[in-house]
Amino acid sequence: MATGLAGAAVAVLRGCWHQKMSWPIRVQENSYQVCLGCGIKRLFDEQVFRSYGPYGYDINRLIAWNRARHVKHQREAEEKLHRPAS
Repeated sequence: MATGLAGAAVAVLRGCWHQKMSWPIRVQENSYQVCLGCGIKRLFDEQVFRSYGPYGYDINRLIAWNRARHVKHQREAEEKLHRPAS
């Protein structure tokens, strides 16, 4: 019983644990999931069937974060290709 009360106290103090997420939803060539408890969103990778990145309520902000991440990775890959030999 003490464990149940401690768990309930942590849930109240922390807020939603985002354990029940919706099936992936596709928008603007991106997929995301929505927490069924609080409505927060998280991007979803359909290739590996796993969510990733930060949580947020604004899907456009999450998509912008994802695009910036892709641009950064592309830039790093190009720098590796054009790095002079030493």
